[in-house]
Order: sequence, then structure tokens, then C-alpha cells
Amino acid sequence: MYLNEHSANKDYQMKKILFLIAILLTQVGFCQNFQSEFLKYCQSKDTLNQLKVLEEWKKSNPNDSELFTSYFNYHFSKSRKEVIELTTNQPNGQSLVLKDSLNKTAGFLGSKIHYDQKEVKKGLVKIDEGIKLYPNRLDMRFGKIYALGQILDWNNFTLEIIKTIKYSATNKNNWTWTNNETRNSTEKDFLLDIQTYQMQLYNTGNDELLKNMREIANEVLKYYPNHIESLSNLSITYLLAKKYDKALEPLLKAEKLDPKDYIVLSNIAQAYNLKGEKQNAIKYYEKTLEYGDERAKKYAKQQITELKK
Repeated sequence: MYLNEHSANKDYQMKKILFLIAILLTQVGFCQNFQSEFLKYCQSKDTLNQLKVLEEWKKSNPNDSELFTSYFNYHFSKSRKEVIELTTNQPNGQSLVLKDSLNKTAGFLGSKIHYDQKEVKKGLVKIDEGIKLYPNRLDMRFGKIYALGQILDWNNFTLEIIKTIKYSATNKNNWTWTNNETRNSTEKDFLLDIQTYQMQLYNTGNDELLKNMREIANEVLKYYPNHIESLSNLSITYLLAKKYDKALEPLLKAEKLDPKDYIVLSNIAQAYNLKGEKQNAIKYYEKTLEYGDERAKKYAKQQITELKK
């Protein structure tokens, strides 16, 4: 009697488990259908149907990770407007040159990207909700950083990078990506991505953003003290600010970590050169000659020749 009751109970539990699995698989199927539908309307730029899918998706599974990224993409894409403007300076990209009656350049007609801040904010709110629920989703974090860079919000751009660096120490760089799939990447890959953002700040040519670069470099070094690229970035912010002694500190540390890194050696030489210490500059340009590539060697030779005059 006991065996029969136990068997019946076991069958009931098994049916219950199978029923739950069936529900979960159905939900996954629905979510994937919503996702593919949304992507289809994104390709056709049908914003009305995009929103319709998102609203139905939200009713079906409000905490689906891909719902947050899709909402973010919807709002950010919708915020992007291309406007035509007349300027006296030639804009980036393609433009039409306007001539006056004397055939002299009178101006330029080109396009400029404008972002509707209200729509951007809606997108950022959604991606923040996603990051809160799925803190290991690196694509969410990088998507937000990308958007902040596009709207030139460099302070929040920097803040979000710093948050991501901090969290990398918490999750030991065990990140996930789209559809919560494991991202098979290393600490080195993560830091390479961060280096790309540093280059984005540097390439603005805005000296006021040197402090942002410095903040990011210091945050990286807090958790990854032997990261040579961040030591170099830190030194560059001081070199450009003409604080040569401060620039040399991280560079000399980087040299100890890798005595054959010719970029570090060349930067040390440059720091000494700018500081007016010719002998030390020559010493490090000679090291660059020993370990550098052809371009670095050519530059080092030129500098040594100049310094020995």
C-alpha cells in the first residue's frame, strides 16, 4: 500500500515538474518571437509596430532581459534625428559647397545628428532597469556607455565606465551578453574594451577631458595595478598638462613591469625631453631603438640626432 501511494505521489510530482518545464519553454518561445518581431520592425524602421510589440512583450514577460535592451534601442534610435544645416566651416562627413557670385566659397550645406534628450532619457531609464536586474550583462553596460558617448555626455560616460570597472572586480569578469549567454572573454579583453573608451576621450582633443581619462585610469589601476596601458594613459594626462615629474611616475612603474615595451620607453624619453633632461631622454630613445618597431626606431633616431646637436 505504501509503495503504491509513493508511486502515485512520485508520478504527480513528475507531471507537475514537466508542466512547469512546459510553461517555461512556452515563455521562452514567446520571448524569442517577440524579439524576432521587434528586430523585423527595426529593420523596416516601423516604429509604430516596434512599440506595439514592446507593449505586448511587457504584458507577457515584464522582466525579460531582452525587453530592456529592445526598449533602450527603440528609444535611442527614435531620439536620433538628422538635420540639414548651413555653416561657414566645413562640417564632418559629406557636405555641399555653396559659392557666391564671384565663385568663392560662401558656406557649406551638410547634415548633423541631433538627439532628442527626452527620448534618450527614456532609453537610459530602461537600460538602467535592465542593469539592475541583470548586473552581469556587459552589453547593457556598453550600450549605455555608447549612447552617452554619442550625445557627448562625457561626465556620465566616464561615471558608467567607472561603475563597470568596479563591477568587474565583483563578478571576476564573468560577464554575459545578449540572451544572457556567457561571454567567453578574459580580463585582457575587458581591459581592451575600456582602453577603446579611453581613446574615444583622447581623440576628442578636449584637454578638459584629461581628468576623465585620469579618473578611468586610476580606477583600472585600483583593481588591475599592473595594467601597462592604464599606467601609460595616466602619464599622458600629466604630460599634456606639463606635469612631467607626475608623468614619469607611472611610466617608470610600467617599465619595471615590461622593460621592453617600446611605447613606454618612448614616452619616458619624451617626458625627459620635455623636462629638459637631455641625457636621460637620449638614454631612453636608445632603448626605443633597441626594442621598437620600424616607425618607433625612425622617430627615436631623429630625436637623438636633435638632442645631440
